[in-house]
Amino acid sequence: MIFESHAHYDDEGFDSDRVELLSLMQKKNIGHIINVGSTLDASRRSIELAKEYDFIYAAIGIHPSDISCLEKEPDGMEWLFETAKKEKKVVSIGEIGLDYYWDKEEENHRLQRKVFLEQLEIARKLDLPVIIHSRDAAEETFQIMKEAAAKGTKGVIHCYSYSPELAVEYVKLGYYIGVGGVVTFKNGKKLKETVKKIPLNRILTETDSPYMAPTPFRGMRNDSTYLPYIISEIAKLREITEAEVMEVTEKNAFELFTKVK
Repeated sequence: MIFESHAHYDDEGFDSDRVELLSLMQKKNIGHIINVGSTLDASRRSIELAKEYDFIYAAIGIHPSDISCLEKEPDGMEWLFETAKKEKKVVSIGEIGLDYYWDKEEENHRLQRKVFLEQLEIARKLDLPVIIHSRDAAEETFQIMKEAAAKGTKGVIHCYSYSPELAVEYVKLGYYIGVGGVVTFKNGKKLKETVKKIPLNRILTETDSPYMAPTPFRGMRNDSTYLPYIISEIAKLREITEAEVMEVTEKNAFELFTKVK
């Protein structure tokens, strides 16, 4: 079956039909879904979804663009640690990382780095993999993740958008590369080259639902039932069968998210 390694079904974009949509997943060959937190509240919602659906698991963490949520909950890091420690269906810390696209102020960047490093330490202490978001922060993210790898941290670089060459370096460190709808875009040349350049056993399939829908649904609400379009494009780029892509990427996800049954 297909493993969805990154979705946000707690998002308000699914409020009108969440139950109906999720009830279709296994009929559509979607075997497992990692629902990923971006704030403390979103992380709580991810846990609730994971408790409600056998095939959904939770990642909890604070997205770099949402670190302001800690102002309301200064003990948020302690909550993340204790919750990830006790909740059986929390399988990863994420999504965490650096995003310098929206806010150019160095003070914000400093705070992002601090929160990022604190969450990496939580993952290290609990031996959990991480889901990494990085935008306009290629070199700094890589250096941080290089140090994390030396401490035994495993993870995936979600929605990969940098060069194929950098992806190769991430793979050398033992990380996976998250491949989503962008690989189907005509202007997604860097990701297409990345898919051809790195080993298949280092690729995870993801949608980032409700965002980043693949062609021919670009601009529409995304969901996991569109994963076959991503798998099809990966198969074409690598000149192998869709069945092989599905089998290997599912195996990859189980190897990374070891708490998923």
